[in-house]
Amino acid sequence: MNPSALRDHCLSFAGAEETFPFGPETSVFKVASKMFALSQLDAESLRVSLKCEPELAEALRTAHAAVLPGYHLNKRHWNTVTIDGSLPDNVVRDMIEDSYDLVVSKLPRSAALEVLGDRGPRAATAQARPPSERRQQ
Repeated sequence: MNPSALRDHCLSFAGAEETFPFGPETSVFKVASKMFALSQLDAESLRVSLKCEPELAEALRTAHAAVLPGYHLNKRHWNTVTIDGSLPDNVVRDMIEDSYDLVVSKLPRSAALEVLGDRGPRAATAQARPPSERRQQ
């Protein structure tokens, strides 16, 4: 995955936007003003920090050398993923989607409905659950 593909994937989700609250070098991807990913896309080493459920965050760090505790973030809830080819792109995309879904799941129902738009209330209810709950079904 290259920086352009990373940006495009982060912006592919409903309501996603790219902001620069930490300066022009750090892209912060948000949904409903809540951060779900951040990356210095022009850095020599491409990395992305992603929100994650605490238990899953630990498991991913144990399983993959490219997954580290969130850099300058709450390490219980954030992982920083080095995009160096050691993880398949689809795994990185899944982690980004899980981060987005986790943030949406914590939004008030009205905000989740606004973000998800024409998908309707049933989609908002299904989408607005943490990724681990959706996997169990």
